[in-house]
Amino acid sequence: MTLLQLHEPGETPLPHEGEQTLAVGIDLGTTNSVIAFSALGKPEVLRDAAGSGLIPSVVAYTEHGPVVGSAAQARLVDAPETVVSSVKRLMGRGAADVKTLAGTLPYRFDAADGGMVRLLIGDRRLTPVEVSAEILRALKIQAEQHLGREVAKAVVTVPAYFDDAARLATKDAARLAGLEVLRLVNEPTAAALAYGLDKAAEGIYAVYDLGGGTFDISILRLEKGIFQVLATGGDAALGGDDFDHAIAEHWLADRRSELGSEPITASEAKQTLNSARSAKEALTQREAGDFPVMLHGKTTLHRLTRLALDKLIQPWVEKTIAICRQVVSDARLDLSEIQGVVLVGGSTRVPQVRRAVESFFGKPPLSDINPDEVVALGAALQAEALTQGSDTLLLDVLPLSLGIETMGGLVEKVVDRNTPIPVAKAQEFTTYQDGQAAMLVHVVQGERETVADCRSLARFVLAGIPPMTAGAARIRVTFQVDADGLLTVSAAEKTTGVEQRVEVKPSYGLSEEEMARILEESLEHGRADMERRLLIENRVEGQRVLLALQSALAADASMLDAGEAERIEKARLGLARAIEGEDRDRIKAAVEALEEAARPFAERRMDRAIRAGLAGHSIDEFKGDPGGCLAPDPEEEKL
Repeated sequence: MTLLQLHEPGETPLPHEGEQTLAVGIDLGTTNSVIAFSALGKPEVLRDAAGSGLIPSVVAYTEHGPVVGSAAQARLVDAPETVVSSVKRLMGRGAADVKTLAGTLPYRFDAADGGMVRLLIGDRRLTPVEVSAEILRALKIQAEQHLGREVAKAVVTVPAYFDDAARLATKDAARLAGLEVLRLVNEPTAAALAYGLDKAAEGIYAVYDLGGGTFDISILRLEKGIFQVLATGGDAALGGDDFDHAIAEHWLADRRSELGSEPITASEAKQTLNSARSAKEALTQREAGDFPVMLHGKTTLHRLTRLALDKLIQPWVEKTIAICRQVVSDARLDLSEIQGVVLVGGSTRVPQVRRAVESFFGKPPLSDINPDEVVALGAALQAEALTQGSDTLLLDVLPLSLGIETMGGLVEKVVDRNTPIPVAKAQEFTTYQDGQAAMLVHVVQGERETVADCRSLARFVLAGIPPMTAGAARIRVTFQVDADGLLTVSAAEKTTGVEQRVEVKPSYGLSEEEMARILEESLEHGRADMERRLLIENRVEGQRVLLALQSALAADASMLDAGEAERIEKARLGLARAIEGEDRDRIKAAVEALEEAARPFAERRMDRAIRAGLAGHSIDEFKGDPGGCLAPDPEEEKL
């Protein structure tokens, strides 16, 4: 047996050298998700074949199986009842946390089992954990295709204000996707890590993170490789989705007299919110636009200006600034001490948001790193640090206070918010009645003074307390919070040593037995499932191309000569046959063949559209306009 292996100088292998698995960084977002990989301290986003690093956090459940990303997003128009989006807002939460549109929830729910709700999608009953696992699995596949090796470990980011239930749900979603979570990192902390290392920044910085479903603000001190969070705050139910709801409700108000008392359906709510999101994104680049809304079979165009948008979203923007003010106070800082403000999250692209941030902090925000990608880049750096070693150190904090219930339904806080983690703290309690032989320990999280206003995390009973007069027993309750922000609580009676310990696992809809069953099935069918997913995604893309061709031919078939029509029809039939088969490479080749056959047709349609757009204008009007209509959309060139 070899007890010690010696190596010549300079030949000592690097830590983890020879491992077959890689660690990546994942930003699991409400609207979009991003995956990145870092080597030698240089992180990069892993992009798809089209060069995009953003995968829409959307899952469609088709007759062939789940589809993730742009292909799923496209089904919002034709089959919205099969699509789940913004699922991050439901992690660790229930139906009461979902915002309605005109009194209608965008999903059908089954909350009969308690805990986190289950979404009813067709004949499926799905928890948000399972839906999130589909997104993570798609990210894992993309990384493996890009890197050419198995990816089994990841650092996953979460909003700083995610509570214990949401953090645990995120970790379990990764397990279902076949990923070992090395660490959960708060999103603003990951962004600061990427920004600080990329720009060699030092000093005190604020990270303003406004995504699709959550808002966080963190104040960090960056100094010689140490990233210390001084204070954090936020709202796990505030983000760009609220902007979308405000726009959609505004449009519905315009049609209120026409709609009458007839309610809108869940599918119509999804479609209207999708159109509102498109309007919000469009108005980051232009001052006004007309946007379609389809209700009860009728589509109408609604005018929206950037000025009107600013008024609609003002209450939520002001709420983020109020939270910023509190966090700066918690950090015991003056605004003048903050050297810069880093913007994170797609919703920070909204001009009104940027103006509000600049006005409050008194300086233009820093946005020279893509706000959609900076979190994943920081997560990738941390993944590399945890597997290969690093000179940097992350010192994060607990976002919400932890405590236990005492008599009268009051909360005794044991670990205060903004305490650096990992941490262990203990406090002594005693009995309330003479001869009391057991104590119920109720663990809660939140800042309010009563249990009713805080979030319940766990309950357990410490039994075997020796009979004593009230107040004589000494029960020591210890809270331990790990680097992921997850909690373990123990209680011990000091005279007898009797002890009870619980790893806090809030209920969110999946039992341990269900988790074990799903994990076993995923391991057993992992490779086949991945191949099936790739086949389905290629089928969906093929169907999209066929629908686009059908629409183009219905409008402009007269532009084709007989030879072109024959070539296109031959390629169309080839793709239709390929879609019915099981060979994804054949489907991909058939898509390319059809697009090549239809290219001259598409180019003539594009030329005609440009001529129509220029009718009545001089070419000089468009000179020097970097966003002019002379730059064709690459997506429109296909068909």
